[in-house]
Formats: sequence, C-alpha cells, structure tokens
Amino acid sequence: MGTIKTLNKWANRHTYMPLDLLRVALGAFLFIKGIDFMGNSEMLAQLIKPFQNMAGSMIMIHYVAPAHFLGGLLIAFGLLTRWAVIAQLPILIGAIVINFAGEMNTGNLVLAIVTLMVCGFFLMYGSGKRSLDYYFKMQQ
Repeated sequence: MGTIKTLNKWANRHTYMPLDLLRVALGAFLFIKGIDFMGNSEMLAQLIKPFQNMAGSMIMIHYVAPAHFLGGLLIAFGLLTRWAVIAQLPILIGAIVINFAGEMNTGNLVLAIVTLMVCGFFLMYGSGKRSLDYYFKMQQ
C-alpha cells in the first residue's frame, strides 16, 4: 500500500497535460476496439482460432470485448486506472502471442506491443491529476 501511495504522490507532482491526453487516447482506442470486437465477433473468433482446442477458449472470446469496452471507458475517465490496465494486460499479451502462434500480422503485432508498453506505463504512473480518481480523492 505504501508503494502505491508514493507512486501516486510522484505522479501528482509530475503530471502533464500530454500524459493525460495519452491516457484518454489509450482509453478511447481500447473502447473502440471493444466496440469493434462486439460488432464483429467472427473476426475475434478467427483471431483466437490457434487456441481453439485449449480449455477456456470460449471464456477468452467473452472476456476480450467487454474488458476492452469497460476498461477503455475507465482508463479514459481516469477511474480505477490501474485496475483497468491490469485487466487489459492478459489480452495484450495474448494478442502478441497470437501473432507468433497463428498467422503473423506485423501491423497488429506492433499495435499490441505499443499498447502493452503504454499500459505498462500507466500501470506505474496511475491516472494523473486530471482524472476522476484525483477528483474523488480531493473530495474526501
């Protein structure tokens, strides 16, 4: 708990508008991907096809779209940002693994790696000063 408090204090001292805009852009990107996966579930099933025979493949299909949808909203508004990012990590790691297990698509691979790195940054950094987390903390 002490580590998170020190990370929050550091982040609040070093917060900048471009980082908040990056957080909002990440949330919007994940939200749009969630809508895309909800609207095109056939494409999601094709992506997960290399893992079709594994246990829990249907759980993966039903986890990806809602996690991107809800996680994207939470990240964009800066509410429970670290928890939302933690929910995205298995999906992004799976997106990278799918490129090596299935058909290699370098565009998707680069997108997944960049998104994973940005999520890793916000896992450490937090939501920043211009977020609902900070607003609710100041209301106490």
